[in-house]
Amino acid sequence: MSKLSQAIAEGDGISILVEVDDSASAEKAERQGADGLVARRGANAVRVSSQLPLLYVGGLIDASGVAADAVVVAVDRAAWDEGRSLGLECVVRVSRSDDLEHALDQLDPEVFLLTAEPDDEQDPLDTLLALLHDVPAGKLAIAELHDATAEDVAELERAGVDAVLVAPRDVPALVGTDLPAV
Repeated sequence: MSKLSQAIAEGDGISILVEVDDSASAEKAERQGADGLVARRGANAVRVSSQLPLLYVGGLIDASGVAADAVVVAVDRAAWDEGRSLGLECVVRVSRSDDLEHALDQLDPEVFLLTAEPDDEQDPLDTLLALLHDVPAGKLAIAELHDATAEDVAELERAGVDAVLVAPRDVPALVGTDLPAV
């Protein structure tokens, strides 16, 4: 089990993964109790400033170069194989149930990143919950919901989502727990 999967699977309740792009935001997210970090850019600074599990959204070689623990990949066998050969955990991004089905048939991933398409007319939370319905037991599901509220996080947790990927914000407010100041 990789560092990211382990962080998501252990502990009580839903895990919070915070998207960050520099050392200051990474340090703040860690102080506030984030369980992991997600970087699209600035990953070198993020990795240097935190030992939390790092999920990289970008190229596979770049992910390996910044010592990411995991990388987001499309439902694509070549990307999956390359990521695994680089020693990265591959988190498969899906936004439609047929993508999820194809990923299960072709790749059998342990972790899914459930995401709503920006042009989808359905409420993003409803889209994520519908996708979750198709994730088999024993697999980990991360819901990408940047503008999540505490109520959204609670609903995702009740539905069985393992982690939620959010924009930088007040992490304790999302989980309804105030952490002591450090």
